[in-house]
Amino acid sequence: MNCMLWIFYGLPMVHPDSVLVVTINSIGLAMELIYLSIFFLYAPNKGQGYWMACLEILFLGVVAACTLTLRKTHAQRSDLVGILCVIFGVLMYASPLTIMRKVIKTKSVKYMPFYLSLANFLNGVIWVTYALIRFDLYILIGNGLGALSGAIQLILYACYFKSAPKDDDENDVVKPSELQLSGSNGPARPTV
Repeated sequence: MNCMLWIFYGLPMVHPDSVLVVTINSIGLAMELIYLSIFFLYAPNKGQGYWMACLEILFLGVVAACTLTLRKTHAQRSDLVGILCVIFGVLMYASPLTIMRKVIKTKSVKYMPFYLSLANFLNGVIWVTYALIRFDLYILIGNGLGALSGAIQLILYACYFKSAPKDDDENDVVKPSELQLSGSNGPARPTV
């Protein structure tokens, strides 16, 4: 949804001279569509995902229709779509922050992937830089908050990385050398 809205935001009839916004978000949308196709191919419950995708496309259609028919100037269209882009961008960037409570409670970062937090931060910083060059307030607000949320995640990761308890799953694994098979083939042989 985020990439679709940014593509719509960058179109000439909404916000002229935003070729880079359209290009990069088109690539992002293509990658997301490939990911979703693979996910739906192997997902046990495909119905719910299809309905969500259809609702997102329907929502974008309603936004596009309302924007193009009810807003007459580029500034009005940019304002409406820009506000929606900020809302969905903040939701996208803040979604990994939901795991922060679990990280603080367990004092373990095993539930918060480092590279996702780093990519979140770097993506926000790069788009903030672009927004400052172009003086685009909507790109600046959403991605500035995204860079901030990424920085918070990285700080949290740094705080709990060394104090994280060892993985409990490692103690439950039976090593092949400790495994003894019993059966009708006679007594168990010692392992080497």
